[in-house]
Amino acid sequence: METKTLSGVLYSCMLNSGADHLGCYRSAVNDLNVFPIPDGDTGDNMLATVYSGADAVDGEPEADLSAVASRSAHGMLLGARGNSGVILSRIFSGINKGFSGVREADIPAISHAMECGIDEAYRAVPVPVEGTILTVFSDAVRYANARVNGGTTVDSYFNDLIDEMQRSLDRTPELLPVLREAGVVDSGGAGLLYIFEGMRRALQGETVERAQPHTEAKHADLDAFGADSVLTYGYCTEFLMRLQTAKGDPDAFDLNGFIEYLNGVGNSVVAFREGSIVKVHVHTMRPGDILNHCQRYGEFLTLKVENMSLQHNETELPAVSVTAPKARKKTGIVAVAAGDGLKETFLSLGVDVVIDGGQSMNPSAADFLDAFDRVNADIVYVFPNNGNVLLTAEQARDLYPSSDIRVIRTHSVGEGYAAISMMDASATEPDDVVRDLDEVIATVTTGFVSRASRNAEKDGVHVQEGDYIGFIGDTIYINDRDANDTALALAKQMRPESCGVLLLLVGCDAVPAEADALFEALTKAYPRTEVIRVDGGQPVHQYILVGE
Repeated sequence: METKTLSGVLYSCMLNSGADHLGCYRSAVNDLNVFPIPDGDTGDNMLATVYSGADAVDGEPEADLSAVASRSAHGMLLGARGNSGVILSRIFSGINKGFSGVREADIPAISHAMECGIDEAYRAVPVPVEGTILTVFSDAVRYANARVNGGTTVDSYFNDLIDEMQRSLDRTPELLPVLREAGVVDSGGAGLLYIFEGMRRALQGETVERAQPHTEAKHADLDAFGADSVLTYGYCTEFLMRLQTAKGDPDAFDLNGFIEYLNGVGNSVVAFREGSIVKVHVHTMRPGDILNHCQRYGEFLTLKVENMSLQHNETELPAVSVTAPKARKKTGIVAVAAGDGLKETFLSLGVDVVIDGGQSMNPSAADFLDAFDRVNADIVYVFPNNGNVLLTAEQARDLYPSSDIRVIRTHSVGEGYAAISMMDASATEPDDVVRDLDEVIATVTTGFVSRASRNAEKDGVHVQEGDYIGFIGDTIYINDRDANDTALALAKQMRPESCGVLLLLVGCDAVPAEADALFEALTKAYPRTEVIRVDGGQPVHQYILVGE
């Protein structure tokens, strides 16, 4: 029997099946990597993102499609990792907007929601590139929507959607030369196809075996908060509230004033509105006061209040105290880096919070939100330091109303190091700070030396697995069996004689004696340039050279 409408229960089941199906093919998606170094993490990022949405609706069945779509979309927004994960979360955020107020969707409602997914995804990317997940999704939706007729069912719609998704994915190398050169299809588009194939399998009543279980929720030790305990960390309070016309005009609801109220009675506030639903996360000592206040405007759809002292005893809670929050300050800095040496270096430069991440370790939007809370500043400057982290940082910025978040578009730790070193955070106008930092970034050249994880032919360079490659941006310049020879040849390409400073960041896999020899060779080769060595301990990259 074919399905005519989509309910909240079915949509929840489809999301979980889509996540599980991608889990079965995560490694295959990771392997669709155009660059021959071990940084293929698209499958990991997309899986973490879609599981964040599926977990948000896993458990008690909910018939209301709009409520399920809202919870799952918000889960993906918070859990999004990497550019592919952010775009995926935006697709489902758009679908959620299309389902707003829809208890059960028929085919016209489904096709409208999918169109909303296209619009939202393209808006999330400053410069959309065709031949990516964007193209695969938009091609599929427009093909399926064009075939809608009076006999279309949810089953036939998804068949059309997935058939064209596969064809569009196969066409991606025609649109992106880098894919054609590497002999692969777009990894983000492939991940999307696996998700929708899994969703279709649930629609057809099939079960997808979970390749990897969800992170098991820890059971709180109730004895950790006894009769003589003192409430120290307050309550983590989360809810969905539907604005009610019987209590006032939903269109007149003042979200900014509401957020101001929440910040006055708690912290770690995340609040946003989608249609008539308001989503709230807040840490507070008196959740009852907040709940009573909120019932002036509407009624709760979901509600969760947890004693954070229990979470703290289970070591799940970040070191943030509700009773003694860090004093608010004017400006703060958040940076992303991997490797103990690099993290310590950024902290020594004045960074308030360093988020662990970078190549192959992309942090989530929730990681950024937690960092913003910990900084507790009016203006927070954010240095993603990786091109695959930029969109996540910007997504977190859009979800955080409590501070003026300024994302500095640093694509490497080299750019981040140079920019933070030259930063004048005391400037009164953040626009001026951002402009000056952009000018600094434009003068920085960052080169990388990494070991090739597979054979490849790129930029006219024949790469053998196990070789060391030297590259700047997406261009490979050197290939050699020796890491130091590769680094010296790459340094020559960067023209250090025209730089005032050449920074050598030594990775965790580098041999100390070889790193010493490289530092001496660079110092001797470029006597007019100040060569600075930092034992960064970064993964993936044996050496990083930064010319300023």
